[in-house]
Amino acid sequence: MSRATERPLTDGRTIRWEEHKAQRRLDVLDAAIEVIERHGVDVTVKQIADRLGLPRPVVYRHFDGRADLDEQIRARILEMLLAELEPALRPAGTVAEAVRHAVASYLGWVERHPRLHHFLGTGRHHKRATGSPAVSDARDAIAARLAALFTAALDHFGKDASFARPMAYGVIGLVDGVVNAWRGDPDTLVAPADVVGRLTDSILALIESNARALDLPVHAGTPVHELLPD
Repeated sequence: MSRATERPLTDGRTIRWEEHKAQRRLDVLDAAIEVIERHGVDVTVKQIADRLGLPRPVVYRHFDGRADLDEQIRARILEMLLAELEPALRPAGTVAEAVRHAVASYLGWVERHPRLHHFLGTGRHHKRATGSPAVSDARDAIAARLAALFTAALDHFGKDASFARPMAYGVIGLVDGVVNAWRGDPDTLVAPADVVGRLTDSILALIESNARALDLPVHAGTPVHELLPD
């Protein structure tokens, strides 16, 4: 058998092995998320291994230590979160309706997955995720979507769009700050619906004040389709 004939067989085995490793990594991450949801943020590798029926060394074999495992878990959580937020980042209805829908979508996810939110390191009691590239990348991805919307609207009215990106990060910082402080207060009496309402009103006030400064006909009741190019 010639070398040319042997190579595709070797390549095929390599591809299947790489696919197996990728699937095993994904299985580990999903198992970790299940354990966090059930038991809390202090998940151990033994708990993950037990969930999969594997020895602990097999789990570690797919990651470069515990820090890498934690970071990959965060990346997987954020992948789930961004998939859920995706429809809310395609605004429809009025400006107020679009803002409320986006805020409510995020708060809804946090309410359904409080331990995953805590594991991301955004809660004050969990320090493990300080400086997480996965968290920074997710924030940048959402900011880019908001900045693109703001830029499209400003371009539509022939206005300078240089402040679109800082505004996008300002909105994200506002939401993060309010939600993290709310979730981090064990004695809070503020209901989720009230957080959605306060955040929506605050973001709308920010949008309307900037619109006035730029002499734009934008307010809470403005249909989004009137602000964006066809």
